[in-house]
Amino acid sequence: MRLSKFGYLIGEGFRNIFTHRFMSFASITIIMACLIVMGSFTLLDVNINKIIDDIGEQNQIMAFVDEDMSAEDATAQIQAKLEAIDNVASVEFMNRSEARQNFMENYDESFMDGIDDETFRHRFIIQLVDLSRMDETGQEISQVSGIVKVNSPTEYAEKFVSVRNVISIVSLALIVILVLVSLFIMSNTIKLATFGRREEIAIMKMVGASNGFIRGPFVVEGLILGLVGGGLAFLAQWGLYAALEGRVTSDLGISFIEIVPFTQLWPMVLVIFIAVGIIVGAFGGIIAIRNYLKV
Repeated sequence: MRLSKFGYLIGEGFRNIFTHRFMSFASITIIMACLIVMGSFTLLDVNINKIIDDIGEQNQIMAFVDEDMSAEDATAQIQAKLEAIDNVASVEFMNRSEARQNFMENYDESFMDGIDDETFRHRFIIQLVDLSRMDETGQEISQVSGIVKVNSPTEYAEKFVSVRNVISIVSLALIVILVLVSLFIMSNTIKLATFGRREEIAIMKMVGASNGFIRGPFVVEGLILGLVGGGLAFLAQWGLYAALEGRVTSDLGISFIEIVPFTQLWPMVLVIFIAVGIIVGAFGGIIAIRNYLKV
């Protein structure tokens, strides 16, 4: 393609955008909304997957002791039975006071107002030999007299998997809807420019201009709108993610949930946002001009 022809396509694409400023703004806004929703659910899914992986790497079970049993009775009557279970590597007893202290280390101290040692139960922290046998070992531990509840990481992992599945379904539905809305507004934006130039397009067709040459400025317009929308959506997503990351890690004081830093994710997010924005924009331009090329 000659430089002059390329310059013509770029120039016409920009001229069309500024001719219909409001619709161009609407197109960029819709693309941003689509990408931010898609990105937010995708990033949430990435973090839930990390939490599931982290939980899966844990090889310990927490067994809670009957609240009527003293610390001395628990260690004397239960600990030896737990240590005798196959697949148990070690057993550590934690009394109510230690449990409260451990809770305070993981949560903001403001959560502890009005909570004393008696709120917590004595418990055993049980390390396993073989992680794959966690469910089986948990069943055996729950049958030990004096143990009233057993918590294992697999329980939490299953809950996170259920949440992730729901998020995946909802995000897919929203993405499809928003992409269709984006295409609709994008194509209508470009159709306005096309309608005003319909006679010019007809003349160009009659003098032998190719469909590709006529379509070019409108595709360029869509590409520019998509590129701008993708870039702005990336910046907005970065700001939203940073705000959420700061709240989870500091304001809520939840130390067992580790947010994946955006510095590890931004190249992937940027590439996806720009790619989707460009594809939606170009496709919207192709749809808009299609009927006017049937002259």
